[in-house]
Amino acid sequence: MDGTRRSDIKPGIKVAIVLKKDQKSGNLTEGIVKDILTNSPTHPHGIKVRLESGDVGRVKDIQD
Repeated sequence: MDGTRRSDIKPGIKVAIVLKKDQKSGNLTEGIVKDILTNSPTHPHGIKVRLESGDVGRVKDIQD
């Protein structure tokens, strides 16, 4: 699943996000969702989240 729908993302799930500084390179950072920062139900570039590590970025992949 991609991370464009807010309903697919819940605190506690493992995701891969792209950080602001990595948007050009496309490097992904994996972690556990702590907070969902996007209020709208969808976002074309991915829902913005804060990981438990404190990193903030847009969800590109939802891990199983």
